[in-house]
Amino acid sequence: MVTPFITIVPLCSDMTADLFSSSSSDPHSPCVGVCVINPQTQLCEGCFRTLDEIAGWWDYAPEQKHAVLVKLDDRLARVMDGAFFD
Repeated sequence: MVTPFITIVPLCSDMTADLFSSSSSDPHSPCVGVCVINPQTQLCEGCFRTLDEIAGWWDYAPEQKHAVLVKLDDRLARVMDGAFFD
């Protein structure tokens, strides 16, 4: 009999708490459970937020969360283009 290989990935507190978010105007956390800060960019490898943005997410007003989410697309594009390091 073959035993299935199971990988257990610990969930970031952002990710687990977001499962229980009740407000539709309050955006979901962008956390994808890949919680590693890149030493060059100082951004999370999974969600591209800064440590301050990650730490403050649950205290942010919905407007602040939306502002962070808008920045993430630009950050991802800049990192992928290599422009983030200019």
